[in-house]
Amino acid sequence: MIINPLVGKQRASFELSTARLNIWDGSVRSSKTISSLMRWLKFVRTAPPGPLLMVGKTERTLKRNIIDPLIEMLGKQRCRLAAGAGELHLLGRKVYIAGAYNEGSSDKIRGLSLVGAYVDEASTMPESFWVMLLTRLSIPGAQLFATTNPDGPQHWLKKNYLDRAALHLDRDGQLHRHHGDDRLNLHRFSFQLADNPNLTAEYVAAVSAEFTGLWHRRLILGEWVLAEGVIYESWDPARHVVDELPGITRWIVMSMDYGTTNPFHALLIGLGVDRRLYVAHEWRWDSKKQRRSLTDAEYSAQVRAWAEGLGIRPAYTVIDPSAASFRVQLHRDGWSSVLADNEVVDGIRDVASLFATGRLLVSDQCPELIAEIPSYAWDPASAEKGEDKPIKVNDHGADALRYGIRTTRAIWHGQLAEPELTAA
Repeated sequence: MIINPLVGKQRASFELSTARLNIWDGSVRSSKTISSLMRWLKFVRTAPPGPLLMVGKTERTLKRNIIDPLIEMLGKQRCRLAAGAGELHLLGRKVYIAGAYNEGSSDKIRGLSLVGAYVDEASTMPESFWVMLLTRLSIPGAQLFATTNPDGPQHWLKKNYLDRAALHLDRDGQLHRHHGDDRLNLHRFSFQLADNPNLTAEYVAAVSAEFTGLWHRRLILGEWVLAEGVIYESWDPARHVVDELPGITRWIVMSMDYGTTNPFHALLIGLGVDRRLYVAHEWRWDSKKQRRSLTDAEYSAQVRAWAEGLGIRPAYTVIDPSAASFRVQLHRDGWSSVLADNEVVDGIRDVASLFATGRLLVSDQCPELIAEIPSYAWDPASAEKGEDKPIKVNDHGADALRYGIRTTRAIWHGQLAEPELTAA
């Protein structure tokens, strides 16, 4: 891997990251990660003796986002992952690695005394883990280096830490030094796409087109803004609803949102010959309208008969994570399935990006889903608490959609047409 010299804000953040806490925030692809990694490597070479730690949302995402690029950059002799041991051998030093997925993750580092830590995707981890991590940085000279994309303005990382930085290199490149009892020994560096000189205009246009509304403001403009209003802001029935399907080259997934008192909603999603994803068919049972609840065995029989009647056996069947008993019933009936990836915001972001770029379309044979999408909205009460959550009303088809798209991302990612550059 060829690493270009750091320039502009990249170099400034490298030189100014001398605080106990140093955090790079802002747009995707804005070079905040490479800037922070170069600074981390310098710290690893020169830090006092003591344990080091690298953290991601999960160990898998840490490997993909950070460790694999480090191995490519440095070579396997200077950067080697000890598979299964939870250790990275980096520039002659042992570095522990950990995922911080939930509240229980803080137990992984309890009792450690650290001289340094690197954190990827800091805003995705629980505050309890972050607080525990700061208490573990107890060896004299200890420093933390972290990156994050923006979230809501009430997020704990922004309110309790970023807003209290003693030094801030802002999005416009202006340097601000703040004084006062409420200030932390923290240096903050806010990045935008323009801070990465290696991006072509064509690439900037392409990545910008993938996000609209909330995601455009956060991930492209680097703003910490509330999740408010409708979720799929680019949704346009004239653009996204089709009355005729193209040839389907692969039926990727049947995804289901399970309900007993609430509606049960199933979708069939395929990859078209035009390299776009199509929500082609839906099946829905609303016990209140039908005035009869179905058992798991009845659901299994009916949904299998529906798919088989269409002549479709998808590669994957994705089940609502709350429907473990229904999954057991399907297995007994000879139909294998997996529980859905229920990372709500990640799933919504995937669907929003596909709608924005014209690579996810919906057949007019899915009227219930089409009716739900325009009213699928962010919960303002959750937003005020610093959480991004949809309102849990009339969301069964929308939930099934994000289950299917997010869980099979590894299958369709890389198979789709180039994005339509229509986003603002």
